[in-house]
Amino acid sequence: MTSSTSPARSDRRQLRLVGAAVDKRLRELQSGYRNDRADVVADVARIRRGAGRSVADAPELWGVTGLELLYSAGQGARTAAEAENAFHSAVTLWALHQQGHREQGMHLPFGPELGHSIRQLMPNNDIDEPIRKRFVRLGTASSFDLLTQRLRELVLLFRRDAIPLDYAVLADQLVQWQQPGGRGSVHSSWGHSFHAYRPPATAAADDRSSDSVAPDLPSATDKDANS
Repeated sequence: MTSSTSPARSDRRQLRLVGAAVDKRLRELQSGYRNDRADVVADVARIRRGAGRSVADAPELWGVTGLELLYSAGQGARTAAEAENAFHSAVTLWALHQQGHREQGMHLPFGPELGHSIRQLMPNNDIDEPIRKRFVRLGTASSFDLLTQRLRELVLLFRRDAIPLDYAVLADQLVQWQQPGGRGSVHSSWGHSFHAYRPPATAAADDRSSDSVAPDLPSATDKDANS
């Protein structure tokens, strides 16, 4: 399946601390992985085993995921748990997503948001009911652990079809999801990017249509002259 970047993403991507740290770490890992650096390939293999597991349940990843970047960037203790959860989830999900893809990075800065990538799983711009139900299940997750497990299921589909995702944006959304009142805003953003998606052929056709010049219509004088 051919992927495309989400329209109007680049001017909306304003990363917060966690997203910026994830972006930095994934750029490093992704570059090393795609260049077949043995040490990075080994680290990514270890990291992906943490996908869908909480940071507390994956002590073997201490010092491997790059979590220290949060603290070098000045992350305080007040939101440390939320930030650590989001960073760990984003990096481990990316590692699962990137597996087997050396020709393309699955973390795409300024690329598609989650809802857009999910819509790309649906052929011919039709609503695929099983995938739609997975998306709905994601939106009804009652805990962060359940949310990340359901994200893992979707990431496996993204990996299958080589559909990228902006994991830095996702990381910031995962922080917000854990905060009081944050779920609604995150769900709204995911829903918007899902419904706003247009397949590349449709988008190109719309652009051509908007660029075309409307034919001149006869004026009242022309009509009178031809009467």
